[in-house]
Amino acid sequence: MAVLKEKPIIGAIEVVDLPELGLYNIDAKIDTGAETSVLHCEHFEVFEKNGHRYIRCYVNKHPEHKSENLMTLTFLIHREREVKNSFGQAETRHIFITKIRLYDTLFDIKLSVRDRSTMSYPMLLGRNFINGKFLVDVSKKELAKNTY
Repeated sequence: MAVLKEKPIIGAIEVVDLPELGLYNIDAKIDTGAETSVLHCEHFEVFEKNGHRYIRCYVNKHPEHKSENLMTLTFLIHREREVKNSFGQAETRHIFITKIRLYDTLFDIKLSVRDRSTMSYPMLLGRNFINGKFLVDVSKKELAKNTY
């Protein structure tokens, strides 16, 4: 019989870091109903350079201060997918790969960006990231808070 490795537990809301983006202490909602993880950005644009597609997005370093601290981030698009947003409308998501820190561990994450200014949390972690790595206890919060 195979021995199962216990997976760490995350709560309904976690505080995460995206160190390659210079973003720390981001409140992220865990959403097992969403396939893709997404980060809030004020605006984004897709462009082509040297035969490759990129996404340039404008992210607030401190979301609580609105548009005062916008950073410009540019990423090579890993892939594009049609998804249904939370209102059931189809939209194209431009996915890039970066690192996320939970439990003082870095993981690769496939992330898209969109305007989440009307949402309660600037980031959403979907099941493509959660699956195989974590168990979710929706009655808890901030179990994986980084302690460095």
